[in-house]
Amino acid sequence: MNARERVVKAINHEEPDIIPSYEGSIDNLSIINYYDERYGMDGLANLQKLLYFLTFGNNNLLNKLMQSLSRGKKAAKTAVEPGVRLYKKIGLDLVPITLCIHPYKYYKNGFISEFGHRFEYKENPADKMNLLYYMGGSFDNFEEYEKFPLPDPDDPLRENLFKAAVQLEKENKEEICCAPGITGMMEMTWEGFGLESFSKLLTNKKNAKKVFDDRGKFSVEMVKRIIEWGGTGPMLIFDDYGYKKGLFMSPQNYREFVIPWLKEICKQAHKGDLQVILHSCGDIYQIFEDIIEAGVDAVHPIEPTTSNPEYNIFKLNEKYGDKITFLGNVSPQDLSDKDPQTILEYVKSLIKNIAPGGGFILSSGHSINPAIKLENFLAMREALQKYGKYPIVVN
Repeated sequence: MNARERVVKAINHEEPDIIPSYEGSIDNLSIINYYDERYGMDGLANLQKLLYFLTFGNNNLLNKLMQSLSRGKKAAKTAVEPGVRLYKKIGLDLVPITLCIHPYKYYKNGFISEFGHRFEYKENPADKMNLLYYMGGSFDNFEEYEKFPLPDPDDPLRENLFKAAVQLEKENKEEICCAPGITGMMEMTWEGFGLESFSKLLTNKKNAKKVFDDRGKFSVEMVKRIIEWGGTGPMLIFDDYGYKKGLFMSPQNYREFVIPWLKEICKQAHKGDLQVILHSCGDIYQIFEDIIEAGVDAVHPIEPTTSNPEYNIFKLNEKYGDKITFLGNVSPQDLSDKDPQTILEYVKSLIKNIAPGGGFILSSGHSINPAIKLENFLAMREALQKYGKYPIVVN
């Protein structure tokens, strides 16, 4: 069974040969070095700094050079290939291919995204690795947002990235499954403004609806493009609805501004034989049934460190396990602080309680950050290899 078949079966609540596995990203140099790979973000950061120096700090010239270098087919494959190679070496089945959140305007050590995020490269003191951090929004008010160009679903970089991933999947004999990733409505809205300006935006329902609708329309158009390019099987929506203590806004606002678009995304995706995986951090318990009813096929990661005891992957599986697939959820905190035996036992528990009958893909509770211990990551992989074969037998 190849990786794509394995993932599709799991999401369809059928038992594949083994439990598939996934990570949203791997930003940990010790793990990357262990698998004898290179961290691609370092290369991008260093290239940008070099070009800034060579253009004598001329931002207009820097933008022209970076846009020119990043948008060709060769550049797309170069961007995708290191991640695909790393995931294959680790044995992960599902590789996220981000088709959105691309730079709109570059500056010395970062960029403003097509959604208005301000990102900067920061050097991790422990290993000197360049990491990309969200630094705030670009829009102080709705009027500034209106002057900013809307993201274009027909930007050729998106199709180039998608087709590079398809090519790499074939070249790797389908031992990995590349899943195109699009943006949702919530995170692209609040992060483009920043929380303070976003809170002010919500006081004007008409303006708020306009921004959410812009984001929703873009997401639906991206689904249509993926289908036009020949995409089937899993696709990802990257969108955070909450934080550790609850939702970013009221459930009523989600039902008014976000859920209708999520429903339309799922409707369009299912027409094209796509399976929708929603990534959302935080405690989203209050709208979990809304997410299921909207048509989402799988959810990542059921963050295990929220303050809500009911937002628990085991409890949710008992209640909704026949309606949705779970991707998760080994806590990054535990992977950073606990010992390998603790990790192994927790993964065993996930496999024993959630994997039988399908409907489960193993992942961390978010992504693999620089603080995670190599030995704990390897313990998670060991547990999967030891106990993850179907039929599931865990003592």
